[in-house]
Amino acid sequence: MTTTWVRFKQGDAVKFGTLEGDTIAVYSGDMFNNPQATGESVKLADVKLTTPCSPSKMILLWNNFYSLAKKIAEKKGKEKPDIPEEPLWMLKPPTAFIADGETVIKPNTYAGKVVYEGELGIVIGKRCKEVSEAEAKDYIFGYTCSNDVTAGELLMKDPTFAQWTRAKGFDTFGSFGPGIVSGIDNPDSLVVKTILNGVERQNYPVADMIFRPHKLVAMLSNDMTLEPGDIISCGTSLGVGSMKPGSTVEVIIDGVGHLSNKFEAA
Repeated sequence: MTTTWVRFKQGDAVKFGTLEGDTIAVYSGDMFNNPQATGESVKLADVKLTTPCSPSKMILLWNNFYSLAKKIAEKKGKEKPDIPEEPLWMLKPPTAFIADGETVIKPNTYAGKVVYEGELGIVIGKRCKEVSEAEAKDYIFGYTCSNDVTAGELLMKDPTFAQWTRAKGFDTFGSFGPGIVSGIDNPDSLVVKTILNGVERQNYPVADMIFRPHKLVAMLSNDMTLEPGDIISCGTSLGVGSMKPGSTVEVIIDGVGHLSNKFEAA
């Protein structure tokens, strides 16, 4: 059985709870450590959802899908794709994070293309360091939808230094939510779809990942300590493209959620 956890604003207070239909059952304490039901409930329509957690970091994967690696190889005229031996990753800062329904803003300092990347996000539930793949499931609180927005033309603007963090780290470039779904036993069964202005642009299975969720958590926990609420955005596959101001981008993962954001110029 799965449970959808959300955070919301009620007046000046930020609260959290579980969402069923159009009603949120309110909890107190720590979402990741023995939360307690208060007996209170609120209607979803009467509150504003925020990001479902406050990560200390969002880890982003590059080249984590076989289908995309194959396409990249074909474009380069290679017979075989480059399959990484370990996760290739970068970070988004907390200042990049926005919630479902909020707006991605193109920065004034950048005139190039802005790219959407619909992805599955893993949400860590407890401090995680140097765990095995078999143990990793116990450290995953749940899953969320993520849009890894990227200023694509910054990546190789300076040929001496690939600017991955800068290209992905602008304010509003880290959309995720609307909730976190716990109790998913088999994330390999999930499918990620991205819709741009009502047209499907991405539709790919999580099972095509090079490093799947449990393996990712284990390997990344050997690179750094993962804290409760941290998100691993698992990388994207075929269908990545650019957005024009005024666009709406939706990331839909059945069983996880439906994330929607507008994109506008500053």
